[in-house]
Amino acid sequence: MKRTKDQVLTDMPSLLRFMCAELTRGYFLEHNEAKYTEGRERVYTCMRIPRELERLMSFGFFLCLDAFLYVFTLLPLRTLLAFLRLLTIPCCGLGGSRFLQPAQVCDLLKGLIMVLCYSMMHYVDYAMMYHLIRGQSVIKLYIIYNMLEVADRLFSSFGQDILDALYWTATEPKSRKRAHIGVIPHFFMAVFYVFLHAILIMVQASTLNVAFNSHNKSLLTIMMSNNFVEIKGSVFKKFEKNNLFQMSNSDIKERFTNSVLLLIVCLRNMEQFSWNSDHLWVLLPDVFIVILSEVAVDIIKHAFITKFNDITADVYSEYKASLAFELVSSRQQNAYTDYSDSVARRMGFIPLPLAVLLIRVVMSSVKIQGALSSVCLLLFYLGLITMKVLNNIVILGKSCRYVKEANMEGKLFKRPTAQTSKQTPKKFLKLVSSETPQSTELKHRTIKKDLLEIDRFTICGNRIG
Repeated sequence: MKRTKDQVLTDMPSLLRFMCAELTRGYFLEHNEAKYTEGRERVYTCMRIPRELERLMSFGFFLCLDAFLYVFTLLPLRTLLAFLRLLTIPCCGLGGSRFLQPAQVCDLLKGLIMVLCYSMMHYVDYAMMYHLIRGQSVIKLYIIYNMLEVADRLFSSFGQDILDALYWTATEPKSRKRAHIGVIPHFFMAVFYVFLHAILIMVQASTLNVAFNSHNKSLLTIMMSNNFVEIKGSVFKKFEKNNLFQMSNSDIKERFTNSVLLLIVCLRNMEQFSWNSDHLWVLLPDVFIVILSEVAVDIIKHAFITKFNDITADVYSEYKASLAFELVSSRQQNAYTDYSDSVARRMGFIPLPLAVLLIRVVMSSVKIQGALSSVCLLLFYLGLITMKVLNNIVILGKSCRYVKEANMEGKLFKRPTAQTSKQTPKKFLKLVSSETPQSTELKHRTIKKDLLEIDRFTICGNRIG
């Protein structure tokens, strides 16, 4: 009976025994090894996202820069050559079935659109627009800026279709049955679109300029906080790889456009202060804050999207390979589009409206008078050409390397179709790996030869890479 009584007392719950059990209780994580390993891999993926994302962003940024510099450097020369070819047709006669090659027709159309839109932009008063926007309240300006961002995306998505319709209508073979309204209506539609889009970007730049010049910087703070609101609207949605690719391209385009807008704001402010270098040091901190907030928002957004949708960081290498594939494909003799147009379709970045606005701002901010100013302008133009060539060499060399690393060489010199042009990089890899070695042996030899011919012009790029 005594033993039974002691055992009952031992089994009775007590605070001391409960505390001892809680302090000495153990558990073994290896019993659920897969769960903890997966969690650790997610942490490592989030740590890799900033590096991989910024590599993609940097590559895409220089792709947009190359397409943007093309408008200022090579497009005027190509337009001039096409115009001279058009003038010499009555003297030289018709050497073939076409007056001009399709690329020359597109260059002439782009040049005419640029000239007409630049002439029309002279009737838009930038100073009056700035003071009109400055007189509005902070909340109203915040709403206006958000509306302008939405309108810019809508204009970009529909604008490239308008330009593509114009180019195809002007170069479509005449033997086919006419199924369009004519070249002239399409041309005026394109001019009207570029002019309206340029005004839209001018209003964006004016709003950003007002934010920079506000005394308490409240509007700039609200506009920067708008980037963090973007995280809420995108992080908790389901994303596939294709959707993430589209969003990455949109982020690249947005970062480049914001950089040009900041450049316009700095030019306008420096003009107002008579190009005093002291005012530049006042502007630079705000410029860096805007850029850093944009980078931070992109990193946080992509890190949590990849975490919630179980997407690895290696997907950004596939995105780089896809962009590089389009760049290298545009260098072929049977290329179906210009490189700047392919960038516009992929990223939604249309350089013509932004270039028209930048030329308008530069010409109004910088006065060119005298022979010395003309010489400086010529040297600046030669510098832009040099920058364009060097940038193109580097990104083309890196593109060749990305295409080789992704094993996408098998699709490089095939004429793309409507079905294959919409495929993701992963589908490209599956198609390449499904071919038999016997059927690709001869094809592989010719591809290597052609790729080496491309690499011959990108030695500097491959060495830098």
